[in-house]
Parts: sequence; structure tokens; C-alpha cells
Amino acid sequence: MKLTGRQLKLKIYKLIEAEDFFASLETICQFPARQSVNVFFSFFYSKEEIIKWRAIAAMGRVVSKLADENMESARVIMRRLMWNLNDESGGIGWGSPEAMGEIMAQHKGLANEFSNILRSYIREDENYLEHEMLQRGVVWGIGRLAQAYPETLPQTESHLYPFLKSADAYHRGFSAWALGNLKSLPAATALKALSEDNAQILFFNDLQLKPVTVGLLAKEALINI
Repeated sequence: MKLTGRQLKLKIYKLIEAEDFFASLETICQFPARQSVNVFFSFFYSKEEIIKWRAIAAMGRVVSKLADENMESARVIMRRLMWNLNDESGGIGWGSPEAMGEIMAQHKGLANEFSNILRSYIREDENYLEHEMLQRGVVWGIGRLAQAYPETLPQTESHLYPFLKSADAYHRGFSAWALGNLKSLPAATALKALSEDNAQILFFNDLQLKPVTVGLLAKEALINI
């Protein structure tokens, strides 16, 4: 039986909030991709952080699978995420840079095509995003992509350095993580300076959302380097 949009949204919501989210991902990937993607977009605006982040993770799995079957359909979704970050869209684009990073971390072909776009959002000479909350998403997205395919992010390190000194703890933590994944040796001194930073943030990694300190992320980054 074909599900209505509302029925699908309810099913996906229950799967996303389930205790065994890893198993839920397998089920979510069985639903029609384009319909599921629309549901994920709506969850990006959830006030429940875990719902938002799990929707981003699910988006990565579903769009990666779609790219293997129909690359152009996956490109359309990537362009939709980009449009959400465009001033002309009229929206804010919550979750879009994180989703871009997650999708590309799941699919090398899409990473090769779109990594330069994600990188451009922290470059003042390109498509720099001024919004502080969106900057958090971009830096996390870059860190996530760097976790899987750091080679797709050349000339990115120097544009992350300013975030290490940001007044925003999420900027500091996410950029430290990203630079560790990029194995940025020049960042080592700044990361050492951050290693005692006790500011706490919520960090999504390995399908888990946990409170961590900026200092811990800096220390782990140094180990990666």
C-alpha cells in the first residue's frame, strides 16, 4: 500500500526517534527516496536536536543510495540544499550545510562534484555565509566530509583557522575537529591552546549526539594530526 506524505512522515519520525537508530536507517532506506528527502527537510527545523541530527544522517544514507541508482536525481537534491543557502531562497537553510557534508561523506562521486561548494561558504572571496548558526553547520559539514574524503578539500585549512578563535564555542569545537580530520599540522599550536577550553557543546558523531568540551575535541584533533 502506498503511503501518504503524512503517513510516511510519521513512520520516519518513529524510526528516527527509535533507540536502535542504526537499524532504523536500514528501514528508512527502503522508502521512496524523493518522498523521504522531503520529510528529512522538515525535520531539519525540529526543536529536538537529536531529531535534526538523525534526519541529517538519514539524508546522507538515502541520497547516497539514490546517487548509485540515479546520479542526476541526487544532484538535484544537492542543488536544493545549495538553494536553501542562497539569499534569494527567502529561507535560512537550517541543516542544509550539515546535510551536504553528510551526503558527500557517504558518496565519493558527489564529494568530487560538490565539495568546492561547501568549502566556498567559509571563504570570504567566494560564497561566505555571515550567519553564525549556518557557519556552525558549514564547519561541521566540512569536518564530516574531511572524516571520509579529506582529499576533496584542498585549500580549506587556512579558512578554518579563524573559527578556532571565535567567541562561539561550536565554531571552536567543530573547526578543531575538522582540522584534525584534515591532519592540519599548521593548526597544532592553536589546537594546543584550545586543549584546556572547558566550554561544552553538543556534538554529533558516529550517529550519536553527546555533550563534549571544546578542549576534548582539540586534544583528539592533535592525536589525529
